Amino acid sequence: MNQYFADFHIHVGRNKYGKPVKITGSKNLTITNILKEASNRKGIDIVGVIDCHAPSVLEELTDAINEGSAYELEDGGIRYDNTTLFLGSELEIYDDTCNGPIHVLVFFPNLHAMWAFSDWLKERMKNIELSSQRYYGDALSLQLKVKELEGLFIPAHIFTPFKSTFGKGVKKSLTEVFDPTLIDAVELGLSSDTYMADQIEELHQFPFLTNSDAHSLGKLAREYQLLEMEAPSFSEWKQVLQNENHRSIVSNYGMHPKLGKYYATVCKNCLHQSTISPCPKCGSTQFIKGVSDRIEELSSWNKHSSQPKRPPYIYQVPLEYIPGLGKKTFEKLLHYFKNEMNIIHYVPYDHLAKVVGEKIAHSIINIRNGIVSIEQGGGGKYGKWVENNERK
Repeated sequence: MNQYFADFHIHVGRNKYGKPVKITGSKNLTITNILKEASNRKGIDIVGVIDCHAPSVLEELTDAINEGSAYELEDGGIRYDNTTLFLGSELEIYDDTCNGPIHVLVFFPNLHAMWAFSDWLKERMKNIELSSQRYYGDALSLQLKVKELEGLFIPAHIFTPFKSTFGKGVKKSLTEVFDPTLIDAVELGLSSDTYMADQIEELHQFPFLTNSDAHSLGKLAREYQLLEMEAPSFSEWKQVLQNENHRSIVSNYGMHPKLGKYYATVCKNCLHQSTISPCPKCGSTQFIKGVSDRIEELSSWNKHSSQPKRPPYIYQVPLEYIPGLGKKTFEKLLHYFKNEMNIIHYVPYDHLAKVVGEKIAHSIINIRNGIVSIEQGGGGKYGKWVENNERK
């Protein structure tokens, strides 16, 4: 059995014609550049790109296969250099049942299935070339279509205040929107972790995924997971999510929830962190409810009963958060140690210190050991990592 790093929520900023896919995505965030970045610099073994329903993105992948730089795997996925791509799509559901909007991720094993889904989606979407567009139909019909095409269905960033299953305060159960037997996993999002999500008992039955939701190349793998399976293929991933044949999620790596931009409840007007109405700072009575408070509202777990056995959730601060680690220093690290996963997880302190000095080496080791102090975020503003020079 082998182990693989995986990030299953990455956007495409521009297509092969230079036109927007994810409008807020970086201009250099093309499908080709994502694969190059993941393989050569990030050290990510598997990426899920969730804008592959766009015909122009599928065309670019077909070009790569025809040119010989990529190829389809028999067990599902597209192989490019050291990385496997899983073909995904992020959709926005808003029907009479869900009172959305709610974002979901779907994945398919090969180009044939994704082309079939894209053709089906054209009749239910205004602009098939754009990311995260409104799907005009009910949630159950979408779930059934995904399963018909042998795909996977995953509610996205389930606690985010906007565009998520639980975030807006409208829904209190997945069953109000979805058929839970057709859900393969749930994605937690940047402002929550395993321990928070397991306060909701109905989530105990699902695997948890931690993904970057990257809108630029630099954000790839700010959250990810380590998987144990025979090979980096779609059929193997299905077995991981079903916990079959000794395939499993070994660990989740995520930013500390307090670093997420929706962790704390804030005043909608002045962004002051408070749950007291009116706002003690400006007097407004409108608030953006934080993920931590929303989960406390929804909590249904009996604290006297045991929680499900989960992979460890390991707090991970991206290297870009380290003070003094600028572009040149980062490139120097990559030159010596090949990719970001090596730097974060494996390179010894002494080797790091020889290349970038003791201060930055200390910071990297502190990140590896979870020695961080955090100022929590909320209302769309990310939290901050406060430097801690203690070394372990």
